[in-house]
Amino acid sequence: MDIDKAGKRADDLIKLINRHNYSYYVLDRPEISDYEYDMLMKELIELENEFPAIRRADSPTMRVGGEVLKGFSEVVHSTPKLSLGNVFDENDIRDFDSRVKKTAGNDVEYVIELKIDGLTVVLNYEKGRFVQGATRGDGIKGEDITANLRTIKSIPLTLREEVDLEVRGEVFISKKAFEKLNERREEQEEPLFANPRNAAAGSLRQLDTRVTAGRPLDIFVFSLEGIEGKTFDTHLKALEYLQTLGFKISPFISIRNSSEEIIEKCRYWADKRGELPFEIDGLVIKVNSLRQREILGYTTKTPRWATAYKFPPETKKTKVRDIIVQVGRTGALTPTAELLPVRVAGSLISRATLHNEDYIREKDIRIGDTVIIKKAGDVIPEVVEVVREDRDGSEQIFEMPKKCPVCQADTIREQGEAVTKCTNISCPAQLKRALFHFVSRDAMNIEGLGPQIMTLLMENGFITDAADIYLLKNHKEKLIEIERMGEKSVQNLLDAIEASKANSLGRLIFALGIRMIGQRASQVLANEFEDIDSMFEADFERLISIPEIGGKMAESIITFFRQEQNLELIRKLQEYGVNTRGSKKEIKDNEHFNGKTFVLTGALQGFTRDKAKEIIEGFGGKVSGSVSKKTDYVLAGEDAGSKLTKANELNVAVIDEDTFNEWIKQ
Repeated sequence: MDIDKAGKRADDLIKLINRHNYSYYVLDRPEISDYEYDMLMKELIELENEFPAIRRADSPTMRVGGEVLKGFSEVVHSTPKLSLGNVFDENDIRDFDSRVKKTAGNDVEYVIELKIDGLTVVLNYEKGRFVQGATRGDGIKGEDITANLRTIKSIPLTLREEVDLEVRGEVFISKKAFEKLNERREEQEEPLFANPRNAAAGSLRQLDTRVTAGRPLDIFVFSLEGIEGKTFDTHLKALEYLQTLGFKISPFISIRNSSEEIIEKCRYWADKRGELPFEIDGLVIKVNSLRQREILGYTTKTPRWATAYKFPPETKKTKVRDIIVQVGRTGALTPTAELLPVRVAGSLISRATLHNEDYIREKDIRIGDTVIIKKAGDVIPEVVEVVREDRDGSEQIFEMPKKCPVCQADTIREQGEAVTKCTNISCPAQLKRALFHFVSRDAMNIEGLGPQIMTLLMENGFITDAADIYLLKNHKEKLIEIERMGEKSVQNLLDAIEASKANSLGRLIFALGIRMIGQRASQVLANEFEDIDSMFEADFERLISIPEIGGKMAESIITFFRQEQNLELIRKLQEYGVNTRGSKKEIKDNEHFNGKTFVLTGALQGFTRDKAKEIIEGFGGKVSGSVSKKTDYVLAGEDAGSKLTKANELNVAVIDEDTFNEWIKQ
């Protein structure tokens, strides 16, 4: 295919993919299967890779993220993006209506919109193509977050008409997507987002667009800020036009003519907001006529033709029937209050998270207490306070369990941490996550045993701990009968499992998932001990004498080996032929490497990243993932990126692959 044909086909694919994006993300009516959509994207990616000159700035392939931003530049808005004034009760609404009609006349029509609780952004288009997006900021200037906004699939990169325009919208995360996002963060031991608004705002201000692309962001456009060559007489007509261009406009819009009609609508949504799939914190009331808006004008901070009615936070009184402890996939023990069921913000609430032991102590929450609860961010049930005057002496003080409620292994709370954890790697509550880690690329690296297959094998009773992986060869015929397995894939899987037995001790230590022991520490330990039994016998003093192993890490290792379940797992792995012996390395003398910290960036021609790392560590050096003042050398290959820039900024020495080769030979 020549470049002209490739360009024409790419243009056709972009139109097709944009149409399907609109159907899926805006209309919520997919027209093709996920597989068919993926094949269209695959074809476009392959064309753009083969003919880079045809890649357009508005191509849907540009949404995936992959750019590390140096920081956000300032954007001065074309017109001030003023905030709205607020009203909080029905009398405030009546006063607002009176002020408007006193100036604009009695014939006023209001548009009532849901006040989506997210982050306001400004989008600019030239000849129908998205060219810039920014935060609202202080209303005069904001931050340029164009690259991050491109990753949001409900933002059209190309409009259906070649127009120059500017719109405002609210970026948000739905309640369901927010819950899943927090589940993933809990699984990865990352701090949870307090509410969907914080999650959306934090996602848009990431310096790595890949992070933003991985977040479930959505948008509703609520205002046409400016347009070349067209005029509208009402706000509603402008919104309808934006919808025809491909924008996802604010839903459930209604028209009202009087303060009493507005109040009726506010009461309705105050009662029904809990049923919405996204979070709202009120309603926006706007004069529909753009001519009347001009008459009404602005104060120094807000428009006189619009206001926001803010819902009061809904709280309810109920009783703590019990405090139970749930074990998460990371082994974290989370206390949860079991409540006398009560309806809050449209939902029947019977449980509320109590986060951790410190949270319970600070609020002095006891079993049997009467408490005030609300939905934090109208999504997560939260205990606000204890009604101490209702206590009668029968309340019980809660204590975190010393044994895991699921497997009865010891629990531990590290000094300086709020979370209590189960120490048993084979605890059923955290087994799935532990197994995913055990077979991952940087651990035992068993190809073909991804999360879906692992879950399938667990559900069918083949795997109950990591050691069972090495018994799968005894069930070959049964495995072949499982849907999606097949003879060839089963044989490939068994071959990969067999090959993993010969992995280094460092990989095995990392695969065991010992708390605070990452890849680097696992390799350090493997270099220090002859085998895993020697590591098990090491006491605290022996462990902290090893360079890079600190006190908390030593305590974590000792705690891990103190658990009989963990020792039993290691014994089984040894019995099934998994290598548990180290290859205590003699560090070769090389002044260029010994005691030096390296950072790798760009594509190396003669080495894989892992091989280069192995060489550096073999000469007594260390490889870090980020450049800092403590970095001695940056090894830069082709297409080196931000790490090279950072090295130059910090005056860190940069070497190329030829120099690296010379040092190895020396």
